Amino acid sequence: MSHIGGMTPLMSGDGLRKEIAVATAATAISFLGGTPTMAGTITALKFQKKNKERVNVYLDGRYAFSLAAIEAVPLRRGQWLSDREIEDLLGRDSFQRAYDRALRFLSYRPRSEAEVRRYLQRQKVPPSIETAVVERLTSAGLLDDQAFARYWVENRENFNPRGRGALQYELRQKGLSEETLALALEDIDEEDSAYRALISRAHRMSPPDHRSFCQKWGSFLRRRGFSYEAIHAALERTWRELVEEGQVRDETER
Repeated sequence: MSHIGGMTPLMSGDGLRKEIAVATAATAISFLGGTPTMAGTITALKFQKKNKERVNVYLDGRYAFSLAAIEAVPLRRGQWLSDREIEDLLGRDSFQRAYDRALRFLSYRPRSEAEVRRYLQRQKVPPSIETAVVERLTSAGLLDDQAFARYWVENRENFNPRGRGALQYELRQKGLSEETLALALEDIDEEDSAYRALISRAHRMSPPDHRSFCQKWGSFLRRRGFSYEAIHAALERTWRELVEEGQVRDETER
C-alpha cells in the first residue's frame, strides 16, 4: 500500500479538532435522500503536477477531491473513507487553505483583525472557517490589534508624522476599537510630530516672508491632520530656526 509520508502536520490532535469543528460543519458533504455521495475506497494518491503541496485523492478508480499534502499524510491505498471521514478531511483542508492564505497576507506587513477578516471574505472563505482562522492566528500571536496599532503609529512617527486626527482616521479604517485607538495615541506629542513633519521640508523650500511661509506650511500640516495649536507651535518654532540660520529675514528688524 502506498503512503504519503515525510511530512509533519502543522496542526493535529484534539486541539485541531476543537479549533475547526465549526469549520468542518461548513464543508459538509451533501446527501441525496440519505444516500452517501462520495464514500469509497482509496485507489490512488497522487501529488498534483503543478502544485506539489496538494494531493489528488482517487476513490474507486476515479478522482474524488484534493487535499493539502499535510492532510493527506495519514491516508493509504485500500483505505475506506466514509462520508463522515471525507467531510472531516475537506473541513480540515478548507481550514488549512484559508490559514495559509492568511499567513501570506500577513507576510507583507502586520495587519489588524478586521483587515484579515475582510481579506478572507474577499477570498470567499465561509464565515465559520474565517472565525477559526482568526482564532488560530490570535492564539499564535500573529494577530494582535493593540500591537498592530502601536506598529502603525510608530511607523508614522518615524517616517511620515501625522496629526492625531489623521491617525485616528487611519486606525478606524483598519477596524480598530476606540479603546485600542486611544491607547495607541495616548503618548503622541502632536506639536513635536508637526515640527518633525515640517522641518526638513521647510529647510529645502520656504518662502522668504513669514506670511507666505505660514500659508504654505500651515496648509501642509492641516492636510496631515494636525490641530491648530500644533500647527501654530511648529510654524513658529521652525520660522525661528530659519531666521537664526539666516535662511529667511527676521521681519521684526526694520
